[in-house]
Amino acid sequence: MWQSEVRVDLDAIRENVAQLKTGTSAELMAVVKADGYGHGMVPAARAALDAGADWLGVCTLDEALTLRREGITAPVLAWLLAPGLPLHDGVAVGIDLGCASLTQLDELVEAGRRADRPARVHLKIDTGLSRGGATVADWPALLEAAAKSQADGLVEVVGVWSHFAYADSPGHSTIDRQLAVFEEGVAMAEKAGLHPRYRHLANSAATLTRPDAHFDLVRPGLAIYGLSPVAGERFGLRPAMTARARVMLTKRVPADTGVSYGHTYVTEQEANLAVVPLGYADGVPRHASSTGPVQLGGKRRTIAGRVCMDQFVLDCGDDEVAAGDVATLFGSGANGEPTADDWAEAVGTINYEIVTRFGGVRVPRVYDGERQAASPVRGTQP
Repeated sequence: MWQSEVRVDLDAIRENVAQLKTGTSAELMAVVKADGYGHGMVPAARAALDAGADWLGVCTLDEALTLRREGITAPVLAWLLAPGLPLHDGVAVGIDLGCASLTQLDELVEAGRRADRPARVHLKIDTGLSRGGATVADWPALLEAAAKSQADGLVEVVGVWSHFAYADSPGHSTIDRQLAVFEEGVAMAEKAGLHPRYRHLANSAATLTRPDAHFDLVRPGLAIYGLSPVAGERFGLRPAMTARARVMLTKRVPADTGVSYGHTYVTEQEANLAVVPLGYADGVPRHASSTGPVQLGGKRRTIAGRVCMDQFVLDCGDDEVAAGDVATLFGSGANGEPTADDWAEAVGTINYEIVTRFGGVRVPRVYDGERQAASPVRGTQP
């Protein structure tokens, strides 16, 4: 018997990836960083590869090395690399690495020497997000140094890439501006003697709404898990995650009873309360206090009072509820339950944050659609 769980439908991930593949002629990188956006990095990666993903994308070197240790040999790009990491470990197993500065390039050259093979590098230009990537002013120097290192056989420049700031708002003026800066950056790379196989810019939102930004490779993340990056649009995607728990305790209380810490919620009438054993230690945002929607007994209810570390309370009025009944926080919405989008709206955040909070230490993930004989390999390891 289970107490709480996050269910992940791997067939939903497969369907979403297959749908995204039909919408582009570019290769597709399934982004599985942050433990697969809370869905489990390795199972999500295998499902995406099953459905035709060509690449996997992660942030950290450790994430990339984990994929390799799990027997996944498909191309992997890791791009969030602090100084001093053992990059040679990644180079040795064919992991592609992001590069946004001369300092990073020097580290990648040294990593290649230690691994006795050239590091496969994706040069990143900052086209307007002002986060990762070389500035437009620093781009020529990075290109010159990378071209020399490649000519010397020390690195292989595989890609040029960037990231949108506003693709989740189709029509925003920054999208075209960033696209123009990116195209100029690619042209500068070619003039410097670099002819990277992959130009990539499109995240989930641009994959879905800007085919002119697909180039050679698209990098959907959120969309492969069935969530939309564009408010008010679903794009036919199917959410893969359901979070739920069994009611731990019920009790009948009189009117004017304060509920949970600080008594920020007080019953208006005699009511049945249901205690649900999930809290902010499990991924439930504390900001969901008195706002979070939960389905119990076929009805949507709202969390009563403050979310605690390990539990929250529902006021069920006169409805009969019992210990062991299933309370669903969010799912696909197919059975009337709230969705991650509903939760995001309720707590003033984005659906990305809702799903990545769940599936932690105490809440087990349960997989539907898991294939025992699923191949870990798609494509050829570089």
